[in-house]
Amino acid sequence: MTDKEFSALGLVFCFASFIQTLHLAYGDLSYSVAEEMKRESVIGNIAKDLGLDLRTISSRKARVDFGGTRKQYCDINLSNGDLIVTERIDRENLCGKKASCVLKVDLVLENPLEVHHLSLHIQDVNDNSPQFKDHLIEMEIRESADKGNRFSIEEAHDADIGQNSVQRYSLQKNDNFILGVDNKKVELVLENKLDREKQKEINLLLTAIDGGSPESSGTVVIHITVLDANDNAPVFSQTVYKTSLPENSPPDTVVINVSATDADEGVNGDVTYAFGHMSDDDVNVFSIDDKTGEIRVLGVIDFEERSSFEMRVQAKDGLGLTSYAKVMIDLIDVNDNAPLIYLKSLANSIPENAPSGTEVGVINVQDRDSEKNGQVRCSIQQNVPFKLVPSIKNYYSLVTMGPLDRELVSEYNITITGSDEGSPLLSSSKTFQLSVADVNDNPPVFEEWSYNAYVTENNKPGSTLCSVTARDPDWRQNGSVIYSLLPSDVNGAPVSSYLSVNGDTGVIHAVRSFDYEHFRSFKVHVMARDNGSPPLSSDVTVSVYITDVNDNSPQILYPSTEGNSFMTELISKAAPGGSLVSKVIAVDADSGQNAWLSYHIVKSTDLGLFTIGLHSGEIRTQRDISESDSMKQNLIVAVRDNGQPSLSATCSVNLLISDNLAEVPEMKDMSYDESNSKLTFYLIIALVCISTFFLTFIIIILGVRFCRRRKPRLMFDGAIAIPSAYLPPNYADVDGTGTLRSTYNYDAYLTTGSRTSDFKFISSYNDNTLPVDHTLKKSLTECSDPFGYLDGPAEV
Repeated sequence: MTDKEFSALGLVFCFASFIQTLHLAYGDLSYSVAEEMKRESVIGNIAKDLGLDLRTISSRKARVDFGGTRKQYCDINLSNGDLIVTERIDRENLCGKKASCVLKVDLVLENPLEVHHLSLHIQDVNDNSPQFKDHLIEMEIRESADKGNRFSIEEAHDADIGQNSVQRYSLQKNDNFILGVDNKKVELVLENKLDREKQKEINLLLTAIDGGSPESSGTVVIHITVLDANDNAPVFSQTVYKTSLPENSPPDTVVINVSATDADEGVNGDVTYAFGHMSDDDVNVFSIDDKTGEIRVLGVIDFEERSSFEMRVQAKDGLGLTSYAKVMIDLIDVNDNAPLIYLKSLANSIPENAPSGTEVGVINVQDRDSEKNGQVRCSIQQNVPFKLVPSIKNYYSLVTMGPLDRELVSEYNITITGSDEGSPLLSSSKTFQLSVADVNDNPPVFEEWSYNAYVTENNKPGSTLCSVTARDPDWRQNGSVIYSLLPSDVNGAPVSSYLSVNGDTGVIHAVRSFDYEHFRSFKVHVMARDNGSPPLSSDVTVSVYITDVNDNSPQILYPSTEGNSFMTELISKAAPGGSLVSKVIAVDADSGQNAWLSYHIVKSTDLGLFTIGLHSGEIRTQRDISESDSMKQNLIVAVRDNGQPSLSATCSVNLLISDNLAEVPEMKDMSYDESNSKLTFYLIIALVCISTFFLTFIIIILGVRFCRRRKPRLMFDGAIAIPSAYLPPNYADVDGTGTLRSTYNYDAYLTTGSRTSDFKFISSYNDNTLPVDHTLKKSLTECSDPFGYLDGPAEV
């Protein structure tokens, strides 16, 4: 057959017979397809025939599934919905001599899962010519053969079927033989007796013609040698031999034994066996013993490739007479194929907030075995939140069956197992990974409920206070944390003017230097926010405590240390040991041990005469005052705090031992050495004013004394308390720390008329302190009149 004839035949099938669509139940389709169509040829429009939207077949991943076959004979064009040929379709290779050749195809669509069954009816095309087994047939016929004797000829083989197979035979005209054809059995019929002496050899041309359009034919030459009489051809015990054979039978397995007998004797009765015409695929499958007729397995027998074999066996005697029998072998399926699991579709990842029942993938399970051996049960492991839902045919949907949490399990190894029902049972499994996509469902969580930061006062700006840390179990940007300060006020100022936080590390820095004496603690709120969408956040309280540093020296309130002025305490000569003489009052702006004050006498006119309370600052006499003691006593008192390093302050306390004001000596010797001319000028003016005032005051006193019969009176007896307002507001009134106690009151200052120094009497409400009144009484009794010089004329 020429190429032009074959192309014309293909066009006839393309436009007349193969594009015929038949809608079946449940939306199935059937197409008639001519074999040997060219690639890219259109079979039909699936989208139109099924009513599918062209815009969705691509997004639904439409595809054609041929199951377990190794070839993809056709595919779908996603742009227009056409079903097109992608591989050569050979009907004879697919179905052999079967009258009906149907290729089963599944059209699979996803989202939702939808499967349509397609039946491709492969139509035969006259693409094969009749062929004889051999190009030359050798026959030996005795000249004694009777007229009408029949001699069998192996018929021609045509791989096509129906009308395209062998339809008739023709024999070249000759003088001796005519062709006899009965039910496709081809025989040479002896029409005229042979005469060996006239013709020893005869060559005949036998032609086999099929019924295709155009016709195809095949020829064979029959070479006949005229011999002496061989009257009987071999005869088989059966015209058709049938047997069954398990697939995968090993080589050399005996299949069946055929036998034929020949009534002749000697060489004419010796029968040999051989296969008749066989396809190229069958030649290497079986072998036959030419002497015994025993057929054995030669190659691999696979039920899934071919379920039966049909062949012709030839029996030939020694002189060339032959006969034929048919051998039909049915293969028995053996459970030799484990189920095959195909992932037709699988999502790359699934969000962790996907609802239960979300489809993740489509699974197809196939077993090439038949009946129970091909029935498959599919299962999934038990420790995953997924299940298989049977869908259509051997398709399963893999869906979620519970909540997912990427922070607990970020990736699942899913194993699907398929088991058939054969014996022995065969199974296979397929493992694949499925990632869980992160969703921003976790806010940052701080490692602690609250944080405490301690910073010493006078810190440097930029110094680190503490670090806060928040964890977010989410992934990537959903788990990255940024820190910031929540807006608030601290002592009326924005919190940003006090602290700053590193947005990446959570390290909190001081913006300014802190002063413990200004404020001692404050609270801020730090927020941790992730970068998810929408962002999630949480906050934590950070308490900042400022610790004290010994940066304030003690401040002496009494006696005053301002300028060069000094005050003098007057002590009675009769004061017993332990008498309160004076008190040094000091405070410290620091707190704690930094404000614990201690008092020490570092320098004294008489070291053994006075002592000072270590923590009270009270100056007392250690013993009774004697006449040998100097009237003028000067004490240098140091006040130290308990800080590290310790800070201190000093003051000078001037004491005057006297019971009579007239005995008071010049005070200028007790003044500070660091006097200057300006101070001396002021002192001279003050001395003149005081002297004038004193003289006037003496005259008044003389008048009063004469009027009251010289009754002694204290010129001035009043108690003046140092007001608490004098103390700085930050100082605490704590016993034993050197701070001012409210139980002490002091007398008013008195002055002499001719002295340059101030002095005063001191009294206390403590029981251990000698009252001023007692001192005055003692002066009246022992000295008669401490101010006796007032009785006479005033002296300047």
